[in-house]
Amino acid sequence: MRKRMRTTAVTAVAVALSAALAALAAPAVAAGPGGDRTGDTGDHRATARAVRAAVEGGVPGVTLRAEDRRGVWTTTAGVGNLRTERPRSPHDRYRVGSITKTFVATVLLQLEAEGRLSLDDTVDSWLPGLVSGNGHDGTRITLRQLLNHTSGIYNYTADEDFGRTYFLEEGFFEHRYDTLAPEELVRVAMSHEPDFAPGAGWNYSNTNYVLAGLVIEKSTGRPYGEEIRRRVIAPLHLTGTSVPGTRTGVPGPSSRAYGKLTEDGSGPVHDVTRLNPSMASSAGEMISDSKDLNRFYRALLTGRLLPEEQLEEMTDTVAVNDRNGYGLGLMSTELSCGVTVWGHGGGIHGSTSDAVTTRDGRHSVAFNFNGDWAGDPEAVIEAEYCGD
Repeated sequence: MRKRMRTTAVTAVAVALSAALAALAAPAVAAGPGGDRTGDTGDHRATARAVRAAVEGGVPGVTLRAEDRRGVWTTTAGVGNLRTERPRSPHDRYRVGSITKTFVATVLLQLEAEGRLSLDDTVDSWLPGLVSGNGHDGTRITLRQLLNHTSGIYNYTADEDFGRTYFLEEGFFEHRYDTLAPEELVRVAMSHEPDFAPGAGWNYSNTNYVLAGLVIEKSTGRPYGEEIRRRVIAPLHLTGTSVPGTRTGVPGPSSRAYGKLTEDGSGPVHDVTRLNPSMASSAGEMISDSKDLNRFYRALLTGRLLPEEQLEEMTDTVAVNDRNGYGLGLMSTELSCGVTVWGHGGGIHGSTSDAVTTRDGRHSVAFNFNGDWAGDPEAVIEAEYCGD
């Protein structure tokens, strides 16, 4: 759910309130804290150092999987359970937060390809009257503007009351199991003025993707999660990926998730593994693992999930800064060595994740921190693609 702007590299998005309120982004395998590997997998020493540096900087544990033309390489560092000191596993499943957005955008683009809807349709044509009040007007906002964050719709996780209730210690333990309907999340956003007129700017808003999930349901007659399972998870055999709905746990194998639940990331560490992810809805509720995320982004960018026309739409980006562009649920990042990667990142309580790949799908990396207050995901990506 969080949005983490890469000024040195955008995506993922810390579920400490400051970040949450800014938004809610294969073959032979060997694992080990030192980056041990088998097969011709190349030199990932810089990546292994960046992973260890994240743990030294306060992240409880990291799991990572990289895939390129030479094979698969995995590494872990730190622990998956602070109480038992059990290490993280390369097979861990974890909450992926805003990486959910790429799955949602993929389904909407598939529906466009099938002639079921157009991205130039207005939000109000699918969800009459839902986006209205305080200057919001769904008759002027297109589905495309939802997906590329140019709608101007207020981000519901930026609401201070919502943050105190669901992201800070004072409210989290009382409300962590609340079930929230997506329409409730939209109403939180409608209580504020929009950020700008539709199409007049760019601002990351989780509300956009809550609405996108509702459009999927309206156009298909089935919940967005069911459409993701039918159209993406099942065809790609993503065995570690799920849309949990209101289920509060993370299926095994998995590690515990830890958060500070303070605005500035200070204070004691809390186990925040169990929660009702309806607070994230179609903006960030999904669970996956690194193997599945690499497979998903590789399949997406090589045309296995979308026709050429829709993939071109998805990769047509709006400039975010001098190194980042945001397409339709997909972000591009130009790294310091000139390599451009595509993907998304995401954060939700106790979990910070990233998954990116090159445009040709030949070099992918996906990883997770099981803490939301420390670590530098951008440094890990830079290390993987640019080395020392």
